Amino acid sequence: MRVETTIPLDDWRKVAERARQAEEAGFDGLLSAEVAHDPFMPLGFAALATERIRLGTAIAVCFPRSPMVVANTAWDLQEQSGGRFVLGLGAQVKGHNERRFSVPWSAPLPRMREYVQALRAIWRCWEDGEKLDFTGEHYNFTLMTPEFSPPPSGLPPVPVTIAAVRPAMLKMAGQICDGVRLHGFATRRYLDQVAMPALSEGMKKGGRARNEFEIWGGGFISTGPDEESVAKQREWVRYRIGFYGSTRSYLPVLEAHGWEELGAKLNGMARAGQWKEMPAEIPDEVLDEFTVSATWKDLAPAVEQRFGGVSDSITLEVPAADAGLDGEFGELLTDLKRIPSPFAPT
Repeated sequence: MRVETTIPLDDWRKVAERARQAEEAGFDGLLSAEVAHDPFMPLGFAALATERIRLGTAIAVCFPRSPMVVANTAWDLQEQSGGRFVLGLGAQVKGHNERRFSVPWSAPLPRMREYVQALRAIWRCWEDGEKLDFTGEHYNFTLMTPEFSPPPSGLPPVPVTIAAVRPAMLKMAGQICDGVRLHGFATRRYLDQVAMPALSEGMKKGGRARNEFEIWGGGFISTGPDEESVAKQREWVRYRIGFYGSTRSYLPVLEAHGWEELGAKLNGMARAGQWKEMPAEIPDEVLDEFTVSATWKDLAPAVEQRFGGVSDSITLEVPAADAGLDGEFGELLTDLKRIPSPFAPT
């Protein structure tokens, strides 16, 4: 199993040091997310500070950005990192697209399909000299001149992964993408009964083997060097469950457990702006379905039980400086990386 971690997004001066620290500790990847800061630019600093570790967005919101813009950024990160970049994309929900990004909304599934296909058409144009002639319902790219074409990189194509929760998007990810970014708002039951069957159906339709398709995440991890740290992390996860559970897009995860009433209540609280009150509505029974809770000493077997056979990559935070990356945490990384993973690209 691969173990990845995050980089600072709010202070670029810290990125290089954190990236080198993570690489030296044995982490397999560095991830950025699009929340309050740009997800791409910090990865450029990480690329120049490291030699081995993988870099990825988890995720970048795609629809407010033209595929041509994302194709350029991803191409540069792939080239500057020597082929270590993985592009993770997400659609975001209707409200954020329309009211936060001010972009028109349409059915996300066909639009995301075109988005991925357009990216690959652009990259083939640049790498192989293929004529750019992509025409779809949502995107059209038919003009590319030598002036605006980067020279061939000689590197493998950028792997494209997407965030997916519902069966249709999961199926599409399995069919045309290189991997899927499963949401932290997921339970093992949802993975087994909904996510994996949809992904398997998509992979079969796309003619690809499971070992060629990478699956990230699919739940939260509450951990730390001691029980106090675990308890603190559990409360953070409790808030996240309330936050995500209030969104209709994630209701199917709750429905898999018969928790529709909880979802309706959380949605009503969101509309009333009662964000701080949400965690109190999440009982331990629900919390335990969404997160693995264990100290570093006991985490590896708990992760294998919760994610084994499904997830190929998980994310852990770099411990505080006074906790150190060697010793017990170093042993934890070694034990986690020994967990068998279905993803084994040739």
